[in-house]
Amino acid sequence: MSKEKSDIGIDEEIILGIREGNNLAVQKLYKLYYPPVLKMIINNSGSSEEAQDIFQETVMVLYDKINKGDFELSSKLKTFLYAVSKRLWLKQLTRGESKYRKDSIDDYEDSLVADEAGDAVQEHETIEKNLLQMEQALAGLGEPCKTILYDFYILNKSMADICEKFGYTNTDNAKTQKYKCLQRLKKFFFKSVS
Repeated sequence: MSKEKSDIGIDEEIILGIREGNNLAVQKLYKLYYPPVLKMIINNSGSSEEAQDIFQETVMVLYDKINKGDFELSSKLKTFLYAVSKRLWLKQLTRGESKYRKDSIDDYEDSLVADEAGDAVQEHETIEKNLLQMEQALAGLGEPCKTILYDFYILNKSMADICEKFGYTNTDNAKTQKYKCLQRLKKFFFKSVS
């Protein structure tokens, strides 16, 4: 079997493992693909701590894309992870968040992979921003709405459980309250977005 074929098999194995929540897949991902990222960041005015942070964020981008369900790898996983890490490192350098600053990084991959990585980073940042706004909207919601929505959507509690917890006379009343709370949350969320 050629090296490229075995790389593709390993990449698919890692992606499937991440999708299934297998910690061994994540360990293999770090073992195989972290060293080139570490080298790239250290060679471009970074530290090993910064490389760890960048790679962790890169893994989160990959995790989000895999769990979104429509992730198709158009290059080797190593190339994708390197491109995302490079993009994140460049952003950190241009924001001046690195201990050191350097204006360029040697090219590694073609522009197609760079665009794919850029899209993945942009999507990840948008999701993070929306989650932060949703957290803020939820915090401003107050009780009992905050707990009702948290119990239903995060803890997956049934309406019967919520009805019992809050002392509603029946589940229809609890559903009505949940609906009103959800409408208030939407109002807070879209107010914070605009």
